[in-house]
Amino acid sequence: MRSIGEMARDSGLGVSALRFYDRAGVLGPAWVDPTSGYRWYAPEQLDEARLLARLRRAGMPLADIRLVLAGWSGEDTDLVRGLLQAHLRRLEQGLTEARSEFSTIRELLDHRENPMTASPLTGTVHLSLPAPALAAALDAVRFAAGRDPELPMLGGVLFDIEGDSLRVVATDRYRLAVARTDADGHDGSREQVVVPAPLVDAMRALLSGDESARFAVEGDRVTLEADGRQASGQRLAHDFPDYRRLVQLPPGRRVVVEVPALREALENGPARVAEEREPGRSARDISVLTTVDDKTVLVCGDGAPDEDTCTGNEDRGTGTGGLGYHVGVDRGFLLEALAAGDRDRLVLEFGPAPTAPLAIRRADDEGAFSLLMPVRLDD
Repeated sequence: MRSIGEMARDSGLGVSALRFYDRAGVLGPAWVDPTSGYRWYAPEQLDEARLLARLRRAGMPLADIRLVLAGWSGEDTDLVRGLLQAHLRRLEQGLTEARSEFSTIRELLDHRENPMTASPLTGTVHLSLPAPALAAALDAVRFAAGRDPELPMLGGVLFDIEGDSLRVVATDRYRLAVARTDADGHDGSREQVVVPAPLVDAMRALLSGDESARFAVEGDRVTLEADGRQASGQRLAHDFPDYRRLVQLPPGRRVVVEVPALREALENGPARVAEEREPGRSARDISVLTTVDDKTVLVCGDGAPDEDTCTGNEDRGTGTGGLGYHVGVDRGFLLEALAAGDRDRLVLEFGPAPTAPLAIRRADDEGAFSLLMPVRLDD
């Protein structure tokens, strides 16, 4: 007999997925311990679970999966073949419709100014910035800059200059980070400049002292001077997404966490492996977080000793008290966000639903925070 953790490891289905399919009546355990409630699976169920994992990765609806499993062991395979073919046709039809919609969207873009390409870069900006504050701001966001060559507009840090403040922003779609510092010398309209990541790194290397730094934009040229040294290069000729829309989040649960303890729990605690299907991204470790009484964050995962206790109270909802819902996040991304937060205590803000971004905030600085996009969990 296999425990639920062993079954998850050998089949490719997560523990939460096995629980889900048990509740759905698709694949139940051969035996449940009446005392502990632990699920145990018979050896012959492994092949069935692996088949279920394949059907799930192919996106087959639950009703069809149920029928495929019911007909799998029979001599007549017509039903199974028919269901597979029908699902393949749906996928092909969906791809055809998606191509059509994307074509229409591209046509709409062609009939208006291309939002991904900025107008001629002729603006001039001169700023005086406190070097330590600028260094801290860049450290808070640099980790989130994109690396996808197909999205060059995300391959840098946005310098958003408005009034007497500078906001720096970076995002790679999966996470977004924002930080703010005071700025002197700009009395014009709002200016936005995307500085490529290598130039950002060169600028950060200059900010080792307590003196002021001078940031300048002249046409397509960006320059930072500090401590008698200079870093200069071309700005990215692309518009940055409207990050202000992305950070408008509904209120959620805020939990103050001790960063060293949470980091240890993440590094040494349970995690599940999710195979990322997007091109260029490899398999990654997913940490599952939940809150207890709005005061504590638990790290859950496949095969954890307290996994049943941690994830067995989904029906208690997200109200005050008890366990909250579960949020899956990329463990490496969360560790980087905690490091960028640069505090022994940070605030983790859970949205009203597990599909909402997880916010990592500084209690002493509302202008510096990062968001992590959640990873879909099986249940």
